[in-house]
Amino acid sequence: MDMPQELEVWYVIPALRKSFAELMLKKGLKQKEIAEKMNLGKSAVSQYLKSQRGTELKFDKHMLKKIEESVDKILKEKSNVRAEIMALCGIIKEEGLLCCFHKSKYKNLKKCEVCLK
Repeated sequence: MDMPQELEVWYVIPALRKSFAELMLKKGLKQKEIAEKMNLGKSAVSQYLKSQRGTELKFDKHMLKKIEESVDKILKEKSNVRAEIMALCGIIKEEGLLCCFHKSKYKNLKKCEVCLK
């Protein structure tokens, strides 16, 4: 059984990075600027923007609003990508979204102990 950290690394963080890149592009940044802000290579940003990475987890409107707030903080230099991803991962766990994703990923899961709830 996957641990919560594995789910975050394999699915949540890539999905957050994809959302960050898409929002930054929408807000007028070029791929090179996005890569610099996110401390990623330009090819990684390109893959996020082309939906070649971070596509397995979809966020609801509530989370998308939180993600946009995080991107705004990053662009205003009131925070950084690492801090915002950590904060969003915390929200995803607290609100049970990680558990919901885990259950959707593993349909035959009877009893889940991943989220420790």
